[in-house]
Amino acid sequence: MTAVDARILVERPPTTPEPYAHMAIHPYPAQLVTRAQLPDGTDVLVRPIRPEDAEMLQEFVRQLSPETKYFRYMQNIKELTADMLVRFTQMDYDRELALIAVTINEGKRAGLGVARYTLNPDGQTCEFALVVDDRHRNQGLGSMLMEHLMEAARARGINRIEGEVLGENHRMLSLMRELGFAVRISDTDPGIRTVERKI
Repeated sequence: MTAVDARILVERPPTTPEPYAHMAIHPYPAQLVTRAQLPDGTDVLVRPIRPEDAEMLQEFVRQLSPETKYFRYMQNIKELTADMLVRFTQMDYDRELALIAVTINEGKRAGLGVARYTLNPDGQTCEFALVVDDRHRNQGLGSMLMEHLMEAARARGINRIEGEVLGENHRMLSLMRELGFAVRISDTDPGIRTVERKI
Protein backbone atom coordinates (compact mmCIF):
# COMPACT_ATOMS: atom_id res chain seq x y z
CA MET A 1 0.00 0.00 0.00
CA THR A 2 1.33 3.41 -0.97
CA ALA A 3 0.30 6.75 0.48
CA VAL A 4 -0.18 9.21 -2.33
CA ASP A 5 -0.88 12.30 -0.23
CA ALA A 6 -0.41 12.96 3.50
CA ARG A 7 -0.41 16.03 5.66
CA ILE A 8 0.65 16.49 9.27
CA LEU A 9 -0.72 19.42 11.23
CA VAL A 10 1.11 20.42 14.40
CA GLU A 11 -0.49 22.83 16.86
CA ARG A 12 0.71 24.28 20.13
CA PRO A 13 -1.14 22.93 23.18
CA PRO A 14 -3.65 25.42 24.60
CA THR A 15 -2.18 27.72 27.23
CA THR A 16 -3.70 27.86 30.71
CA PRO A 17 -3.35 30.44 33.48
CA GLU A 18 -1.72 27.80 35.68
CA PRO A 19 1.44 26.31 34.20
CA TYR A 20 0.90 22.86 35.77
CA ALA A 21 -2.89 22.60 35.42
CA HIS A 22 -2.51 19.66 33.02
CA MET A 23 -0.59 17.59 35.57
CA ALA A 24 -2.24 15.15 37.98
CA ILE A 25 0.15 16.08 40.79
CA HIS A 26 1.83 19.47 40.85
CA PRO A 27 5.61 19.61 41.24
CA TYR A 28 7.35 20.88 44.37
CA PRO A 29 6.82 24.69 44.50
CA ALA A 30 10.46 25.68 44.90
CA GLN A 31 9.63 29.32 44.13
CA LEU A 32 8.11 29.59 47.64
CA VAL A 33 11.42 28.98 49.42
CA THR A 34 12.58 32.03 51.39
CA ARG A 35 15.18 32.86 54.03
CA ALA A 36 14.76 35.08 57.06
CA GLN A 37 16.34 35.89 60.40
CA LEU A 38 14.40 36.15 63.64
CA PRO A 39 15.01 39.04 66.08
CA ASP A 40 17.06 36.73 68.31
CA GLY A 41 19.44 36.03 65.40
CA THR A 42 18.08 32.60 64.47
CA ASP A 43 18.45 31.91 60.74
CA VAL A 44 15.29 30.40 59.29
CA LEU A 45 14.48 28.74 55.98
CA VAL A 46 10.77 28.84 55.13
CA ARG A 47 9.81 26.30 52.48
CA PRO A 48 7.02 23.95 51.41
CA ILE A 49 7.07 20.75 53.41
CA ARG A 50 8.32 17.54 51.77
CA PRO A 51 7.65 13.84 52.46
CA GLU A 52 11.16 13.43 53.87
CA ASP A 53 10.31 15.99 56.59
CA ALA A 54 8.13 13.46 58.42
CA GLU A 55 10.71 12.69 61.13
CA MET A 56 11.50 16.37 61.67
CA LEU A 57 7.80 17.21 61.88
CA GLN A 58 7.23 14.44 64.42
CA GLU A 59 10.07 15.73 66.59
CA PHE A 60 8.70 19.26 66.29
CA VAL A 61 5.28 18.14 67.54
CA ARG A 62 6.75 16.06 70.37
CA GLN A 63 8.52 19.13 71.75
CA LEU A 64 5.41 21.32 71.77
CA SER A 65 3.83 21.97 75.15
CA PRO A 66 0.62 20.03 75.92
CA GLU A 67 -1.34 23.30 75.70
CA THR A 68 0.08 24.18 72.28
CA LYS A 69 -0.67 20.68 70.98
CA TYR A 70 -4.23 20.95 72.23
CA PHE A 71 -4.73 24.39 70.73
CA ARG A 72 -3.42 23.20 67.35
CA TYR A 73 -5.05 19.77 67.07
CA MET A 74 -8.03 20.37 69.40
CA GLN A 75 -7.30 17.09 71.16
CA ASN A 76 -4.75 15.77 73.61
CA ILE A 77 -1.96 14.06 71.71
CA LYS A 78 1.68 13.21 72.45
CA GLU A 79 2.75 12.84 68.85
CA LEU A 80 1.33 12.49 65.36
CA THR A 81 0.00 9.14 64.22
CA ALA A 82 1.48 7.46 61.15
CA ASP A 83 -1.59 8.46 59.13
CA MET A 84 -1.31 12.09 60.27
CA LEU A 85 2.37 12.18 59.31
CA VAL A 86 1.55 10.96 55.82
CA ARG A 87 -1.32 13.41 55.46
CA PHE A 88 0.74 16.36 56.70
CA THR A 89 3.87 15.73 54.61
CA GLN A 90 2.69 14.05 51.39
CA MET A 91 0.44 16.44 49.54
CA ASP A 92 -0.89 17.61 46.23
CA TYR A 93 0.51 21.15 46.14
CA ASP A 94 -2.35 22.23 43.90
CA ARG A 95 -4.95 21.64 46.62
CA GLU A 96 -2.96 22.18 49.81
CA LEU A 97 0.24 23.73 51.03
CA ALA A 98 2.26 23.50 54.22
CA LEU A 99 5.11 25.92 54.87
CA ILE A 100 7.61 24.83 57.49
CA ALA A 101 10.17 27.10 59.15
CA VAL A 102 13.46 25.21 59.50
CA THR A 103 16.68 26.07 61.31
CA ILE A 104 19.89 24.21 62.08
CA ASN A 105 20.25 23.30 65.74
CA GLU A 106 23.47 21.55 66.83
CA GLY A 107 24.05 20.41 63.26
CA LYS A 108 20.56 19.00 62.86
CA ARG A 109 17.53 20.36 61.03
CA ALA A 110 14.76 21.46 63.38
CA GLY A 111 11.26 22.75 62.69
CA LEU A 112 10.19 25.97 64.37
CA GLY A 113 6.68 26.40 62.98
CA VAL A 114 4.22 25.22 60.36
CA ALA A 115 1.43 27.04 58.52
CA ARG A 116 -0.82 25.19 56.11
CA TYR A 117 -3.91 25.65 54.04
CA THR A 118 -6.29 23.22 52.38
CA LEU A 119 -8.43 24.29 49.44
CA ASN A 120 -12.16 24.11 50.08
CA PRO A 121 -14.48 22.35 47.57
CA ASP A 122 -15.53 25.71 46.10
CA GLY A 123 -11.99 26.23 44.78
CA GLN A 124 -12.04 29.87 45.93
CA THR A 125 -11.51 29.64 49.69
CA CYS A 126 -9.23 27.70 51.97
CA GLU A 127 -8.93 26.62 55.59
CA PHE A 128 -5.67 27.22 57.43
CA ALA A 129 -3.83 25.98 60.52
CA LEU A 130 -0.79 27.42 62.29
CA VAL A 131 1.51 26.28 65.07
CA VAL A 132 4.79 27.75 66.36
CA ASP A 133 7.37 26.20 68.67
CA ASP A 134 6.86 27.43 72.25
CA ARG A 135 10.52 28.43 72.56
CA HIS A 136 10.32 30.75 69.55
CA ARG A 137 7.23 32.74 70.41
CA ASN A 138 7.23 36.53 70.27
CA GLN A 139 9.71 36.48 67.38
CA GLY A 140 7.23 37.31 64.63
CA LEU A 141 7.44 33.78 63.24
CA GLY A 142 3.69 33.18 63.26
CA SER A 143 3.05 36.43 61.40
CA MET A 144 5.77 35.65 58.87
CA LEU A 145 4.45 32.16 58.17
CA MET A 146 0.90 33.43 57.77
CA GLU A 147 1.97 36.25 55.44
CA HIS A 148 3.87 33.78 53.23
CA LEU A 149 0.94 31.36 53.32
CA MET A 150 -1.60 34.01 52.33
CA GLU A 151 0.66 35.25 49.54
CA ALA A 152 0.92 31.71 48.16
CA ALA A 153 -2.85 31.22 48.46
CA ARG A 154 -3.48 34.51 46.66
CA ALA A 155 -1.15 33.45 43.82
CA ARG A 156 -3.10 30.19 43.62
CA GLY A 157 -6.30 32.19 42.97
CA ILE A 158 -7.80 31.78 46.44
CA ASN A 159 -9.69 34.86 47.60
CA ARG A 160 -10.60 34.05 51.21
CA ILE A 161 -8.83 32.24 54.05
CA GLU A 162 -10.58 30.93 57.16
CA GLY A 163 -9.99 28.82 60.21
CA GLU A 164 -11.22 27.74 63.62
CA VAL A 165 -9.53 28.75 66.88
CA LEU A 166 -10.40 27.65 70.40
CA GLY A 167 -11.90 30.52 72.37
CA GLU A 168 -9.26 30.22 75.11
CA ASN A 169 -6.41 30.47 72.61
CA HIS A 170 -6.03 34.20 73.23
CA ARG A 171 -2.55 34.42 71.72
CA MET A 172 -3.74 33.06 68.37
CA LEU A 173 -6.86 35.21 68.36
CA SER A 174 -4.72 38.28 69.02
CA LEU A 175 -2.45 37.37 66.10
CA MET A 176 -5.44 36.87 63.82
CA ARG A 177 -6.78 40.32 64.65
CA GLU A 178 -3.35 41.84 64.01
CA LEU A 179 -3.36 40.19 60.58
CA GLY A 180 -6.75 41.67 59.74
CA PHE A 181 -8.93 38.62 60.34
CA ALA A 182 -12.54 39.03 61.43
CA VAL A 183 -13.28 36.98 64.56
CA ARG A 184 -16.72 35.66 65.49
CA ILE A 185 -18.25 32.92 67.61
CA SER A 186 -18.73 29.69 65.67
CA ASP A 187 -22.28 28.92 64.56
CA THR A 188 -21.90 25.32 65.76
CA ASP A 189 -19.79 25.60 68.94
CA PRO A 190 -19.67 28.61 71.31
CA GLY A 191 -16.23 27.49 72.50
CA ILE A 192 -14.74 27.99 69.02
CA ARG A 193 -14.04 31.19 67.15
CA THR A 194 -14.27 31.36 63.37
CA VAL A 195 -11.61 33.65 61.87
CA GLU A 196 -11.54 34.78 58.25
CA ARG A 197 -10.28 37.46 55.89
CA LYS A 198 -10.19 38.26 52.22
CA ILE A 199 -6.86 37.86 50.49
